[in-house]
Amino acid sequence: MGIAERKQEEKQEMTKRILDGARKVFLEKGYEQTSMRNIANEINYSPGLLYFYFKDKGEIFHELHREGFRLLLSQLMVLNKVADPFERLKAMGHVFIEFAQHNKDYYNLMFIVEVPAKMPESSGFMIAQEAISLLASTVKECQQKGRFKDMDVEYFTFMILSTLHGICALFCKDRTASFVNKTNEELMLHGYECFIALLEKS
Repeated sequence: MGIAERKQEEKQEMTKRILDGARKVFLEKGYEQTSMRNIANEINYSPGLLYFYFKDKGEIFHELHREGFRLLLSQLMVLNKVADPFERLKAMGHVFIEFAQHNKDYYNLMFIVEVPAKMPESSGFMIAQEAISLLASTVKECQQKGRFKDMDVEYFTFMILSTLHGICALFCKDRTASFVNKTNEELMLHGYECFIALLEKS
């Protein structure tokens, strides 16, 4: 391995270390209370070092946000091979729920941690629109096949996403304890199947 390759590898390793530490701090403290010093303390480095890799905490947060959505999108894109759009739509919901189950930290950062209300388009949050567009385009295909014909695509997409997020957020924030006779897995799976049963009638 040459010098340039070694330096690149070291940079990638350090970037990963910063992101892993920052993920923990953002989840513990929230966006507003997190600082570059907090993150540096978490990984036992000086705050000044972090600025060689990221200009501020916002850029770190946006990168974590992008990472999560890249992972989610990579799993959703596998479903493109499913020809029937309604079957694809149902499978997308299962993928979304499984993503939250197996990636709780990412899910919290992507959908739950509160951030400043106004974010510039260049911030990296535009990747979230890609996931929403994928869902909306599947809804449109369903309409072309005769389903949900009287529904506004954006409102219907929002309703589906809201339902999925409700299921996942209750799980990720440990708010399912009141359902004493059901496990998280049972609630998420069968709760979603109840929602699908309603869509089947549309």
